[in-house]
Amino acid sequence: MDALDLARWQFGIITVYHFLFVPVTIGLSAIVAGYETAWVRTKNPQWLKLTKFFGKLFLINFAIGVVTGIVQEFQFGMNWSDYSRFVGDIFGAPLAVEGLLAFFLESTFLGLWIFGWDRLSPRLHASCIWLVHIGTLFSAYFILAANSWMQHPVGYTYNPDTGRAELHDFFAVLLNKVQLVTFPHVVTAAYMTAGAFVAGIAFWRFARAESGEVKETFRRAVRTGASVMLVAGLGVAISGDISGKIMTEVQPMKMAAAEGLYDTQTNAPFSILEWGSLNGEHHTSIIEVPGLLSFLGTGSFDGEIKGIDDLRAEYQTQYGQDPGAAYYSPGDYTPVIPVTYWTFRFMVGVGLLTAGIGLLLLLTTRRGRAPTNPWLVRGAIVLPFLPIAATAFGWIFTEMGRQPWAVFGVMTTANGDSPGVSAGYVATSMIAYILLYAVLIVIEVRLMLAAIKVDLEPDPSPTDDADSGDSDRPLAFAY
Repeated sequence: MDALDLARWQFGIITVYHFLFVPVTIGLSAIVAGYETAWVRTKNPQWLKLTKFFGKLFLINFAIGVVTGIVQEFQFGMNWSDYSRFVGDIFGAPLAVEGLLAFFLESTFLGLWIFGWDRLSPRLHASCIWLVHIGTLFSAYFILAANSWMQHPVGYTYNPDTGRAELHDFFAVLLNKVQLVTFPHVVTAAYMTAGAFVAGIAFWRFARAESGEVKETFRRAVRTGASVMLVAGLGVAISGDISGKIMTEVQPMKMAAAEGLYDTQTNAPFSILEWGSLNGEHHTSIIEVPGLLSFLGTGSFDGEIKGIDDLRAEYQTQYGQDPGAAYYSPGDYTPVIPVTYWTFRFMVGVGLLTAGIGLLLLLTTRRGRAPTNPWLVRGAIVLPFLPIAATAFGWIFTEMGRQPWAVFGVMTTANGDSPGVSAGYVATSMIAYILLYAVLIVIEVRLMLAAIKVDLEPDPSPTDDADSGDSDRPLAFAY
């Protein structure tokens, strides 16, 4: 592989790895905040125990996520300098706001939450974790605004003198139509992921616990986690449906590639399972739903979905086979069809499986029931990993389906890498990152397992009066 291919592999590996932690951080901060709010309102110690139990898991995940997120941004300067030079004026703006506003909001109030148990009133302390969650939402919004601009570039002009895209309307970038549907889709997926995380871990502890308060505490966690997962799953489905229609409007090739549809059709079918080469020569749909692709793309079962062959010809006419411009390159403008086809189905299928297990957990724990079916326990162990996998498949589909464009219709990926970086340099850094990340995942798993196995202890409650006691007491670390 040449330097370009290696750079793409490295960026893909680092991005998917980083996003293993992001949805858990966003969603779990909300659930922990909900648990602490329930404790503040009811004074039920079970909610406080769940706050501290899952709060520790949140902190472990947050720490690893921050480290991998910083490394991800280094990629733009290391392996994608031409991309950074061309779009830096636009792409850098939302990322800068994310760092200066969102991340500092998260980190400041997370510090207050960690060390403020014996210093802040219960209400003020609970408000800190809510502000941490709000910070994660701001962070997600600005980062997704940058990515949405790559999917549908708006609010910029091209300066031929500098050879750069220059920002002229920041709010157009923030209110991009792709952004307005991507943000709720990603955030609801994060809530679904965190709900599965809580429900799966809690059910494992619930099944192992003896009868008593510990069992009842984790039963509450199972039901709240499963409830969040199902409600958020509905939001994922609704926002995903809208996203499909926006995607068909701004990137019709991606929708055609999701089905491997080579000829333009009305009442286009959606194949649940297909066998063949997916290169347009021969394929057989084993399970097919008539008109469903048209509905997903247009909202009508009789809507027209443009085929890959027609779009390829259209793009070659629009962008040229070899126009010679600095930021275009010749090609057929077609993504890797098997990747887009299967990642789309894995994303949807794994998401539905997650919702199914969540519904089963909710039903089997109602009215104080204590199911002991070993298969249900095994399903609960697998449950936290399913939505994480679904979101990873979703991002692979989103980014691979846009190829060969780095910025759709503006700059191809082949013209975005660093011209002075050799294949050996990229390979060396990629191996180093893989080894480092392997160590980090071992640390993450060991810390998580250790924290999950710790018994619930009768933790002391925060004081009702922030000024009570000795004013010279040291800050209290609750974990």
